Amino acid sequence: MLVVRALVLAALAASLACPGCASAEEAFVTNQLSDDLMVVDLATSRSVATIPIGGKPAGVAVSADGRFAYVTSPDAKAVTVVDAATRQVAGRVEVGGGPLGIAVAPDGKTVYVADWYAAAVRVIDAASRSVTASIAVGASPSGLAVTPDGRLLLSADRDDDSVSVVDTATRQRKATIKVGTRPFGVTIDAEGKRAYTANVGSDDVSVIDLAEAREIGRVPVGVRPYAVALTLGRGFVTDQYGGTVSVFDLASLKPVKRINVGEYPEGIAATADGKRVIVACWESNTLDIIDATDLKVIGEIKTGDGPRAFGVFLRRTE
Repeated sequence: MLVVRALVLAALAASLACPGCASAEEAFVTNQLSDDLMVVDLATSRSVATIPIGGKPAGVAVSADGRFAYVTSPDAKAVTVVDAATRQVAGRVEVGGGPLGIAVAPDGKTVYVADWYAAAVRVIDAASRSVTASIAVGASPSGLAVTPDGRLLLSADRDDDSVSVVDTATRQRKATIKVGTRPFGVTIDAEGKRAYTANVGSDDVSVIDLAEAREIGRVPVGVRPYAVALTLGRGFVTDQYGGTVSVFDLASLKPVKRINVGEYPEGIAATADGKRVIVACWESNTLDIIDATDLKVIGEIKTGDGPRAFGVFLRRTE
């Protein structure tokens, strides 16, 4: 009986210590003001590594196989390659300009980097860790996303109020889609059918039909939306100036709720099981954890200074 009681108490203590846990998953959080990348074990809600990066890291993209995390440093004009398992810097690619948004092709062979100042996307060969091409897009490209089949690259071109659609085979822009004012983050659904942009200037989210290459709807959200995450039939949007996450229904495109989180929320992503939404709060220096079903904050994890986590920052570990 004593053994059973001890096991029950241990399990209870673990559950209380981890109110927002997500099994076998890690968050790779760019802390812009402390110039590092923090790795958080979401099962224990604890930091397991802090990796110096430098250059005010902002964007991050973990490869689909979980082997590498790629981090943009606008001030250093570089991309740092981090071995996700060893927590060591594995390389550094000089890209010039102002690297911000970043995305990795599904096969892991190509990395795309938005150059904020050059109206271009730099193409990095992951094997050689070198820039091999440059793709012309609109003014001030910010967020990037690749379709699940790897055929299309989307660039949210903030100062053109549009999204560039790039054919990854030819590396040419094949369409320009007008969206709301100053799109920043861009997210593609798991089926590769729709994309969503957070429009910081018009306080809404544009919904894009990728087959038709046009905007098909707008959803009002909070003040200065930054990025969008999708899970359980809903969209979750960080509202920087509102200190909230706006939730909307993906089928009806109707607002559902606004959830109060930490100050100045930016990066956002859903866990692999879809049950949690992880939010980086820049001024609070926290990761807030939202229950995607109950739509409430169920946990908070301290980070470094100025967490942005702009991009695909979650990694499955099994």
